[in-house]
Amino acid sequence: MRIAVLGAGPAGLVFATLWKRRHPGDELIVVEQNAADATFGFGVVFSDRALDFLREDDAETHALIAPRMQTWSDITLVHRGRSIAIDGIGFSAIGRLELLRLLQQRAGDVGVAPAYGRVVRSLDEFGPVDLIVGADGVNSLARRSRAAEFGPTMSHLDNRFAWYGVAKRFETLTQSFVETELGVFNAHHYRYQPDMSTFIIECDPETFARAGFAAMDEDASRGLCERVFAEALAGKPLISNRSVWRQFPKLRTQRWHAGNVALVGDALHTAHFSIGSGTRLAIEDVIALVKALEAQPGDVRAGLQAYEAARRPIVEKILRAADASAAWYERFRDHMRLPPFDFAMSYVTRSGRVDKDRLAAVAPRFVAAYDAAVAA
Repeated sequence: MRIAVLGAGPAGLVFATLWKRRHPGDELIVVEQNAADATFGFGVVFSDRALDFLREDDAETHALIAPRMQTWSDITLVHRGRSIAIDGIGFSAIGRLELLRLLQQRAGDVGVAPAYGRVVRSLDEFGPVDLIVGADGVNSLARRSRAAEFGPTMSHLDNRFAWYGVAKRFETLTQSFVETELGVFNAHHYRYQPDMSTFIIECDPETFARAGFAAMDEDASRGLCERVFAEALAGKPLISNRSVWRQFPKLRTQRWHAGNVALVGDALHTAHFSIGSGTRLAIEDVIALVKALEAQPGDVRAGLQAYEAARRPIVEKILRAADASAAWYERFRDHMRLPPFDFAMSYVTRSGRVDKDRLAAVAPRFVAAYDAAVAA
């Protein structure tokens, strides 16, 4: 087979590595418009045991990445100056650039050599190919090239967010909620190296307008955020890397494949960053695609149909949870009126996937503290 992969992020690299390792005689063309070390953001977070799925399908990649990850078993919620620990909800994280470099290493080990800095303007540039994998993100050329067939819909959430880093260690994934004279802010922060952390700042439209962020340059915006989160930052400056204010894009597609083109990851769907599943979803998509194609040898169309049939119900369940979580954040100003423990319970059950009975099994210390606070 001759396969073209658009995008050499985690999804494109994992697909290329899996396929080339299992089918060394096939030709793989992997194209990435950016440089090999170009990435925005700082750390990428995974839910607890998020890479376990990778161990079965690519033990070598799992063994390469797992020791580099920072892990923790609790979430910390800061509200009205009070820190509340929610036990039993573990996460792990790794630097985005480090993850890319490890995946590039694995791809090279099996003979994949992505072409970096190459801008593709038409899928016809690949010539005759059996399969095109669109792993080229939310602005996907692969999706746009067959938009009538894929049927994408795109909308944006109202809240604004900016992605920073900070040279400070946080022991857990922490959510800090702050109310100021300008309005309400939230920061998602977690370490991805022993002494480096991601620091995502979010605010609602009213706060964004009152603060005047739209008229600020990147330095002025960063300085204001440092003042808002002075306590959490403890004197450490925020680090910028294309840290501009964005609105989260909600992308859905009616179909996952068109002709010989298949979409994966953010080219296909986006999951709000508050549930830490975007990169995991992308990698799981390509694993499912590889399995479906291998189950239908020589019949790409049947393989793509099997990919969508098997994978779509799983993804849609996760996306419903992501949408519910995003909706909670869109109204976090209202939730902040709750007392700290009621606020924490609202937060931890926001996706609709965890009720109090299940929470009591996984987070007994938190539930006991919550019950004591309610009784008091």
